[in-house]
Amino acid sequence: MTLPDDPTPVATLNLITGFLGAGKTTTVLHLLRQRPAHERWAVLVNEFGEVGIDGAVIASAGTDAVPVREVAGGCICCTGAMSLRVALTRLLRDIRPDRLLLEPTGLGHPAGIIDTLRDPWLARAVTPGNSLCVVDPGGFSADRLSRSAIYRDQISLADVVIINKTDVSTPEQIQALDDHLKGLYPPKRAIIHARRGEVDAAMLDLPAVGAPGPILRPLDRGAQAPAADTARGWHFDHGQCFDLSRVQALFTASPWRDLLRAKGVLRTGREWQRFDWAEGRFSTEPMVWRRDSRVECIAPRAAMDWAAIEAGFRGAIAVASPRPGTGEIRPPGLPGPPIPPVSGYAAPGHERPRTAPPPTGHRPADAVPAGVGLRTGAKRR
Repeated sequence: MTLPDDPTPVATLNLITGFLGAGKTTTVLHLLRQRPAHERWAVLVNEFGEVGIDGAVIASAGTDAVPVREVAGGCICCTGAMSLRVALTRLLRDIRPDRLLLEPTGLGHPAGIIDTLRDPWLARAVTPGNSLCVVDPGGFSADRLSRSAIYRDQISLADVVIINKTDVSTPEQIQALDDHLKGLYPPKRAIIHARRGEVDAAMLDLPAVGAPGPILRPLDRGAQAPAADTARGWHFDHGQCFDLSRVQALFTASPWRDLLRAKGVLRTGREWQRFDWAEGRFSTEPMVWRRDSRVECIAPRAAMDWAAIEAGFRGAIAVASPRPGTGEIRPPGLPGPPIPPVSGYAAPGHERPRTAPPPTGHRPADAVPAGVGLRTGAKRR
């Protein structure tokens, strides 16, 4: 069969995460009450146990106009990844929603879910929206952050964090969580205080961190923000893959080693890494961020060779780029041009946007699996 040209994504998908008992289901119910009458919404709930409770709660809460589907008996970020693909495929074909709210189990690792959603077929069927994480300040502590990678990563990955249950939490608990969130990098698009999951549905559509646009302001640096043209940064598409050793090698020579500070989050294949350059030292640590790769630099003076610095980071992009929807590296020569950085920014008052359109005409052979086409209903041969 002939594949359809550039099929329009059928749904905006919002991931609603949060640890056990944080109030995810209550938040989802409140969001559903705000559904515009002209839009078709659907909910996909994943529960760790064999008996689904949250899905039944949502389905029985007077939301008859919103179809609810369940994936029970395992976490969709690992053992249930195939179940997630099957459930999403059926839901998208049968319901054709405008928006899909995906509520994974509180024990689920969000990075695994995002990676699954970038499966070539699913990536063509949904548009990623903001990821929301619901957190109970009463259960937040530095000790819990250090002990639970899932808890820590759910917070780190989210575009928007909802500090829930503020009516039953102490001011000290709320402040401790708020201070932690404001110190995270990359920064959150929004930090919301809520009671009983009462969140404005507008949070689902806030511009995502790193979204391309004609002008991008600098990332929030707080007290570090310089007044002169001494700060630059760049966003790169999530499909770009960096060679971390090349990035580190940059800082052994000028002008990179002359920077006061540099930091970034880079995709390095299947993994993502945060790097820091400060006081002449280069350090890295794994990250669950999946939205985009990004770099920002602060210089001691305005007269820096920013063009050379940008060219160095561009040169650190691996010759072989990740295959769409996977963490695998595509050998050079396979169809598909490298994707240029999405955009760049300068310090306030010195905006010099550098935007590049996404590549066109790139359709890998495995973009649509065998089976029924999403819109055509025809079998692939």
